[in-house]
Amino acid sequence: MFTFLIVLQAIIAAALVTVILMQRSEGGGLTSSGSPSGLMSARGAADFLTRATSVLAALFILMSITLAFIAAHRGAVSVDTSLQRRAPAAQTQAPPTAATQADPLAAAAQNAAAPAPAPADNGVPLAR
Repeated sequence: MFTFLIVLQAIIAAALVTVILMQRSEGGGLTSSGSPSGLMSARGAADFLTRATSVLAALFILMSITLAFIAAHRGAVSVDTSLQRRAPAAQTQAPPTAATQADPLAAAAQNAAAPAPAPADNGVPLAR
């Protein structure tokens, strides 16, 4: 049912766009040619397109409200947590060995390779 209503909503949206583009504007619109008598006269076409736009816009709004109501009451809410930050595990640093005490460059390289500890507020500036 929900899929059918979404497809119907897409059809209504396409029809609404088509009717709006067909209306006469300052540039002439898509209905600039046609017979000057009957329903498709300039005035008859304008009245028909204005009514069609109003009806399609009302249907579009009603379908949007209906779809929102159905989606809210379906109960199957799925929240994507793939971007959620996780607190890193506590890192323990090994005590300096005799080789790193004798070679300051090796100690600097070991310290540079170790990642910096995460801030306590997880990088959220307003949490302070």
